[in-house]
Amino acid sequence: VQLQASGGGLVQAGGSLRLSCAASGSTTSRFVTGWFRQTLSKEREFVAAIRRSGEYRYNGDSVKGRFTISRDNANNKVYLQMNNLKPEDTAVYYCAGGSRIISSAFDRPQGYDYWGQGTLVTVSS
Repeated sequence: VQLQASGGGLVQAGGSLRLSCAASGSTTSRFVTGWFRQTLSKEREFVAAIRRSGEYRYNGDSVKGRFTISRDNANNKVYLQMNNLKPEDTAVYYCAGGSRIISSAFDRPQGYDYWGQGTLVTVSS
């Protein structure tokens, strides 16, 4: 499975962006697509994840109520709609995938087998 993230860019605080993660290759209903983000000064941080069957989870502390993850199984895509963006959301956003991830481990990057190349999101104040 190969993953390709897109949709990043420069936006003012309070604005919105929608990231896309396109997967090539076959995936099962257990396949999980997650979004992580990373800056130079921080470790990779979990943002949100969704299983192909519909189960999902967010990093409630940082993105709750502002970000929405969704999936388009027919086109093998997962989206991250980001609203009310803040300067602290500035990071490289990565999508990742894996089929052996239990629900309680959606937020653990080491559980994901596949990683996209990352897309840069910059939020200006």
